[in-house]
Amino acid sequence: MTRALFTHLVKDLRIEWRTLDAMISMLFFSGLVVVLFSIAFDPRGAFAQQIAGGVLCVATMFASVSALNQAWSREIRHQVMDAQRMVPSPGAELYLAKAIANFLFVTIVQVLLAPFFFIFYNLHIAGQGWLLLLVLPLGTWALVGNGVFFAALSMSSRNRELLLSIILFPIFIPALLAMVQATTSIFTGDSDPTLWIKMLLGYDIIFTTASLLLFDVIFHAE
Repeated sequence: MTRALFTHLVKDLRIEWRTLDAMISMLFFSGLVVVLFSIAFDPRGAFAQQIAGGVLCVATMFASVSALNQAWSREIRHQVMDAQRMVPSPGAELYLAKAIANFLFVTIVQVLLAPFFFIFYNLHIAGQGWLLLLVLPLGTWALVGNGVFFAALSMSSRNRELLLSIILFPIFIPALLAMVQATTSIFTGDSDPTLWIKMLLGYDIIFTTASLLLFDVIFHAE
């Protein structure tokens, strides 16, 4: 971790610790999804295990998007982005710091939401529960890594929140499918989620590499 990356990361973490803007919005939206789905479907027994993976992934997606819409808002104000462009360090370090910070925010929300999720859906894990420690971080990084990149790409637009969703959701569909299938397999224990986990890992490697290579182009664009 270089000094510039560490500086950007600590700055974002300190600001979020003081304001809690992203954390509160993520907890609200993800909690709302969990509660509404539990009321709508009245999940019990095997049915709860079948839909739990999809509900968990949708809650993560809503939580991430609410945070990603604010990812660059502080840099846009007071020409902070122009000052950061003059720093003699690669823009990819700023991207990686933003992605790591938002990944930590979403992960904290998932940990806080997990007990309520299991209570509302009366869940017990029939498969290998420890695999969730692979699936959730990989799926979260797939969404956050792309989200930070496309949020930067759309930050000059007046409708950047809408544009981010339009660009991000179609590209995230393969990772969302893999995340849903893997978590459902773990909850039900009916199949092996290894293939879906490998798909998530490959997706993360490809899109993270592409984002790191291309971020300087959009970062220094006028």
